[in-house]
Amino acid sequence: MAAIDPLTAGAVFIATAATDAVYVMFTSAVIARKRVPAANWSAVWYLLSSYAVISYTENAFYVAFAAMGSWAGAYASLTFLHRPPGGPPVGAAPE
Repeated sequence: MAAIDPLTAGAVFIATAATDAVYVMFTSAVIARKRVPAANWSAVWYLLSSYAVISYTENAFYVAFAAMGSWAGAYASLTFLHRPPGGPPVGAAPE
């Protein structure tokens, strides 16, 4: 069994706590249909949750692509889901 590095354990703890906080902020922005804040929180969420990936791959360069993809995905999904108040639900058949 490998020894546990207290510094790494603390960093994982803090990163996980921050990830959960950012997830709440992301969800709040999505519910409010705020595209840019949701996309920004999504990118931060990916950066924080990628700590383990960095640890395994030892190449942080790919995390930038994950953050950009996360931002684009959140922005695009909220753009698609955006509708005027009182409008039909997304995916509803036209009348």
